[in-house]
Amino acid sequence: MDVFAHDTVLLSEAVDALAIKPDGLYVDGTYGRGGHSSAILQKLNGKGRLIAIDKDPSAVAVARERHANDPRFFMWHGAFHEFPQALEAANSVKPIDGLLLDLGVSSPQLDDATRGFSFMRDGDLDMRMNPTQGQSAKTWLKEADEADIANVLWLYGEERFSRQIARKIVQIRVDTPIETTLQLAHVIAQAVPKREPGKHPATRSFQAIRIKVNQELDQLEAVLHRTLECLAPSGRLVVISFHSLEDRIVKQFMRDHSTAPRLPKHLPIRDTQTAIPTALSLCGKAVKPSDKEIETNVRARSAIMRVAQKN
Repeated sequence: MDVFAHDTVLLSEAVDALAIKPDGLYVDGTYGRGGHSSAILQKLNGKGRLIAIDKDPSAVAVARERHANDPRFFMWHGAFHEFPQALEAANSVKPIDGLLLDLGVSSPQLDDATRGFSFMRDGDLDMRMNPTQGQSAKTWLKEADEADIANVLWLYGEERFSRQIARKIVQIRVDTPIETTLQLAHVIAQAVPKREPGKHPATRSFQAIRIKVNQELDQLEAVLHRTLECLAPSGRLVVISFHSLEDRIVKQFMRDHSTAPRLPKHLPIRDTQTAIPTALSLCGKAVKPSDKEIETNVRARSAIMRVAQKN
C-alpha cells in the first residue's frame, strides 16, 4: 500500500454543496484518497449509501481497506462516466441525490515517480490512471505521427510551441526511444524557444498527453450528460476542475441546461405563456479555494468548483 499524502481540495465546500440528505444515495466519481468520501459518510445515517469510483487500482485498494466494515459504502473500479454500471453493481438503481467529481490527477499519482505523471521525478512514462488498461504515454509517443502529437499538445495543453515540440519528439525517437518522464521533459525543454516565468516548459505538454492517454475530456462530457438521467429531483452535481479546458466544458454544460431556449423576436406571445422548464438550476457562483487553503496546499491554486441542481 502506498504512503503518498493527499490534501483534499475544497473539502468542506464540496460536501456542503451536495446538500446531503442523511438517508440519500451519493456518488463520489473520483475517490482519490477518500477525503470527500469520508466527509460524506459522516453525514449519512444507517440508510444512506455512498458509491465511490476510481480508475486507479491503488485508490481502490485504499478505499476497500479503509471502509471494509461500513455497509453504507461500495467501491467500484472503473471510470466515472460509467457510474450507472457502478450503481447497478451496488444494487442501487434509484435516482441519486448527488454526484461529486474532483477532476484531474491526485497528489499520490504525481508524487509516485513510477506512475509517470510528473516531469519533476524520473520514472516510466506511463501516465495511465488505470495502468492495466489502454495505451501508455510512451507507447502513444512512439506510434503517433508528428501532426497528431502537435494537435494533442495544442488542443489539450494549449501549448503554443506544439509544432516545435512534436517535431523534436519525432526527431529524437528515431535513434532514442522516449520512455521516461525526465527524458520527455528534457526533449520538450530543448524544443521550447521561450519560457513562461515560474512555469516548467513541460507543464502544458505533460497535461495534454495525460488528458489524451486517459480520454479525460471525452469522459467528462459523457458523465455530465448521464447525470441528467440519473439525478433525482433536487439532486446536486458538484464538479471541481483544475484547468480551463475542464472548467469550460462544465460551465457550458451547466449553462446550457439551466437556460431556457430563446424564442425568436416579435412572436405575438408572452414569455410566461411559453415557459420551458430547464433540466438544471445553477447553485451560486463558481467557488475557488481560500488564500489560506492555497497557502497550505499550493496544488489547490487552480481549482474551481461549480454546482448545479436537478429541477
